[in-house]
Amino acid sequence: MKAADIAASQGIRNVDQGQARLLADITADAFRDDPFNNWLFASYKGMHRTFEVLARHVYGRDGCCQILEEDGEDQAAAMWMLPGGNLDTPLRALPALYGGLFFNGGLGALKRGKAAGEAMEAHHPSEPHAYLFTVGVKGTGRGRGLGRKLLAPVLDAADRTGTMIYLENSNPANRGFYNSLGFERIELFHPLPESPPLEAMQRKAGAAVSGQTG
Repeated sequence: MKAADIAASQGIRNVDQGQARLLADITADAFRDDPFNNWLFASYKGMHRTFEVLARHVYGRDGCCQILEEDGEDQAAAMWMLPGGNLDTPLRALPALYGGLFFNGGLGALKRGKAAGEAMEAHHPSEPHAYLFTVGVKGTGRGRGLGRKLLAPVLDAADRTGTMIYLENSNPANRGFYNSLGFERIELFHPLPESPPLEAMQRKAGAAVSGQTG
């Protein structure tokens, strides 16, 4: 699957690293109550900073980032890495990434961030896949199916091209939403013994989709 396989959809626009701040604004707002990310960052500022660095240097550069607008307001955002993309953070961005963790969460956040990154990398499937790094809806837009609407064009493209999709669910409250889109659990894993779990999930091409709102 390539970016060209993803059909245009009304209200959804593709963005690049030039919109990294906006991607971080929406994503961090959506993850305010996320148990894993609150454990990892221990501060909203650290969470926002990390999402902005990764949007600017990884997903907005080599991936596929989309924002959904409703009634003139940006409400939801998703960051993807399509098959063959490069998930490595470039060396020039590491001071900003690690510095943001340290200055907003101390050595503990730095240790947790390193462990989380290594564990997530180790659990990625070896077969080619599209990776959903984040999808989030701002508080003002939740409960109206905007997350589902935002993901639909990529899910459709994955079905047409026979592409498996992988993600780590960091909030048990979202499990039903992902199940309704055809994702199934592979395993639970803990980057550190004391961390909340991450739920590795995958969606095979052609998986059934139900009508749950999200």
